[in-house]
Amino acid sequence: MKPSREQKLAVRRDRRERRRQVLIIFSAGGAAALAAGIPVVGTLISPGRTPRQTAWREVGRVTDFRVGETVEVKFRVADPRGDEGVSSTVGAWLRRTGPASFVCFQMNCTHLGCPVHWVSSSGLFLCPCHGGVYDEAGRNVAGPPRIPLRRHAVRLLGGRVEVQAQPIPLPDLFGKDS
Repeated sequence: MKPSREQKLAVRRDRRERRRQVLIIFSAGGAAALAAGIPVVGTLISPGRTPRQTAWREVGRVTDFRVGETVEVKFRVADPRGDEGVSSTVGAWLRRTGPASFVCFQMNCTHLGCPVHWVSSSGLFLCPCHGGVYDEAGRNVAGPPRIPLRRHAVRLLGGRVEVQAQPIPLPDLFGKDS
């Protein structure tokens, strides 16, 4: 038995109504995904768009450091907001290389940002997280890090040693520095 004209029209109306409902559901889902994705995209893009602030921080007197010795120094980050507490202080490795010359390495491994440790007996910086190894000049010599330790600028001012604080760069999703 053939369906009547009215039955065919009713089937078509039902199909159109189901399509409309599916379209509404997918549109609402797409709008929700877009709204949720905007902050994520902004977070991924923002490190390249925000200015990198720096500031000079005093870490001690010149006479506090012996030539050839590498020591840990701590100082406040370049742009503290006041509510970070302990996280507003960072560490670095400072070495006096001569009577009036210093070199300062960021304490973070260039692989994923873990803190590196200075081992004076071997003259190496070691990263305990993934086995990164750097020589005393900060060059990567083993493990996954592809670039040397980053350096802080150092200056002497009135018998005091100052280090230029800067944001801690971390690799982005593609392995490049942020």
